[in-house]
Amino acid sequence: MNVFRLAGDMTHLLSIIVLLLKIRTMKSCAGISLKTQELYVIVFLTRYLDLFVRYISFYNTVMKLVFIGTSIGIVWYMRYHKVVKQTYDKDQDTFRHYFLILPCFVLALLVHRGFDVVEVLWTFSLYLEAVAILPQLVLLQHSKNIDNLTGNYVFLLGAYRALYIINWIYRYVTEDHQARWIPWFSGLVQTALYADFFYYYIKSWKNHEMLKLPA
Repeated sequence: MNVFRLAGDMTHLLSIIVLLLKIRTMKSCAGISLKTQELYVIVFLTRYLDLFVRYISFYNTVMKLVFIGTSIGIVWYMRYHKVVKQTYDKDQDTFRHYFLILPCFVLALLVHRGFDVVEVLWTFSLYLEAVAILPQLVLLQHSKNIDNLTGNYVFLLGAYRALYIINWIYRYVTEDHQARWIPWFSGLVQTALYADFFYYYIKSWKNHEMLKLPA
């Protein structure tokens, strides 16, 4: 494992910690898209099916279990916690996320590394993760003000994928020169979706202003 992969994993983990900190300490999920969180549950459950068929390392196994467990926990809080669920911005979380699932699955059936259940679902998870942030970005556009924890969560989530792109470039140059088109394409699409948010996040931080995205 290289330093860019580790940095990406830690940034991803930190984004989840920031979100859980918001939910647990503030008893609020205001500004957080339940639809994006539900998509992440699907992403992690379908991506990490290999937990049942192969062992890579202790670190790998633990991280997979953490991502599955925390994603399910976040959805539970937002749906069923008696206080947190009352803060969910349902009226602003308007993106029809279920329209993303079928196209990603069909694409995975057509473009994949190998035609078996684990490989197709792994590919599906990459395609779905690439667009899973869309409901969250739409919700933020509808929000008048974005609190710091929500802004930091989304920024870290985008930074994690950007670090993974650097990791793939590093691996290509220093290891086997093997092209990994599916994760490369998915990662680039995912990072591109964050571009507008990154711009306004950095601008608000630089000018010491409240983060706000244009409608």
